Amino acid sequence: MFRLGVSNGPRCLLAQRLLGVRLFSATRSRREILDASSLPGRLLPRYRESSTSSLLSLQWPEPPRNILIIPKLHNPKVTASAISFASHIHSEYPNLNLVFERRIASAIHESLPFPIYTSDASRFPEKIDLVATLGGDGTILRAASLFSLHASVPPILSFSMGTLGFLGEWKFEEHKRAWREVYMSGSRVAMSDLQGPHTQAATRGRPEEEEEEDIHLHKSWERVRGKSMGLTRSSKILLRHRLKVGVYDATGVCINERLVPTSIAEPQQAIPRVSHSLGGESATGRDDHTTSQPFHAVNELVIHRGPNTHLAIIDVYVNNHFLTEAVADGILVSTPTGSTAYSLSAGGSIMHPLVKTLLITPICARSLSFRPLGLPLNTKVTLKLSEKNRGRELEVSIDGKRKAGVTIGMEIRVEGETIGRTPDGGWAGGVPSVIRSPIKGAGERDGIAEDDDGWVGGLVGLLKFNNPFGNS
Repeated sequence: MFRLGVSNGPRCLLAQRLLGVRLFSATRSRREILDASSLPGRLLPRYRESSTSSLLSLQWPEPPRNILIIPKLHNPKVTASAISFASHIHSEYPNLNLVFERRIASAIHESLPFPIYTSDASRFPEKIDLVATLGGDGTILRAASLFSLHASVPPILSFSMGTLGFLGEWKFEEHKRAWREVYMSGSRVAMSDLQGPHTQAATRGRPEEEEEEDIHLHKSWERVRGKSMGLTRSSKILLRHRLKVGVYDATGVCINERLVPTSIAEPQQAIPRVSHSLGGESATGRDDHTTSQPFHAVNELVIHRGPNTHLAIIDVYVNNHFLTEAVADGILVSTPTGSTAYSLSAGGSIMHPLVKTLLITPICARSLSFRPLGLPLNTKVTLKLSEKNRGRELEVSIDGKRKAGVTIGMEIRVEGETIGRTPDGGWAGGVPSVIRSPIKGAGERDGIAEDDDGWVGGLVGLLKFNNPFGNS
């Protein structure tokens, strides 16, 4: 046998070529940050209804390309996991473009031997196909806030690595399985391609509700071998309801552009002005034509007294009808998803995320008879500052991500976002959350009950629902 030395002489180079030894360059790996504006436009998935589940089925028309990875901030362990996750999907799944927020890209690009992308957050809605979060519920809210000015949000795959993680569906130890499921969802990859180390046996039979136009979909995944979940498997999607929020001054002009990020860590997104109003009419019957684009909230809208020592006085209108004068520390208007957040701490009811409702919850009300109220999702709620506030400014916060000060005569208009089918057969509205699918064996239960596994488990395991006192 020949032993190759470290000499760079011509005899050594000749011996290397004769032995078929591959020459590796000693130059630096491609640790680049590229502009995400150069990426192809966003790929819109379809969501298919099922007769056996109240959740939707994710159907990609072709493999997603532009992936936004959002790790929890200021947490070295989560940052290391994000690097590991990015390295895995880059090595196992070809032709993916991994996108990060600017501050994250600057911190980790030296640890990745391949190019990554970044841009201003305002460009993400037109480029991002899929979002993956690593962190807690706050990280998911941060991801959703990047699309809070848009009716369409990409699917969000969330790994629970935060303090609570009630909304996080997956453990990071499952990231290979979780990514495979969401990436291959709707691929129709043939069973003969099941040859990789991370596969499972395909179930037999035709895909549920398969349409003839979908038969060609498998061709887009032909270069991705060994990743199929089987012909009848797809990721399950829960469309979380959002609120549409508008903040109006005393003259009826929407001032959403004055909403500012609650910390320097949040993206500086400008809110463009448009020529229509939220709700059309104010609580006093005034028609408004000049407004900003509505802001969407996943959890809640809150108006509270802030540092003031006196209770806030807020007039509450429902569908332009006066409901009550609220005297309290504040008022919350929440989604079903937000019912397990601030509203829960304020004594509000817990709602299943599939329930189409919005909740009005007082914060430390003066009256003992002021109880939380559930209303239909399409209800228009207006919160108007009463003149009895004596000129004090109150604070409005949307999902804890945007805030503004409001004074007498100003009002906040809130209504639930409409979720439904579009003319082209797709779905609009809501935040598509990838739900963790249980690993089932032969004969195990299936159907609607399985949709509640994660939600019920979160109530019991994380929120300690009806946990008894003393020793169990």
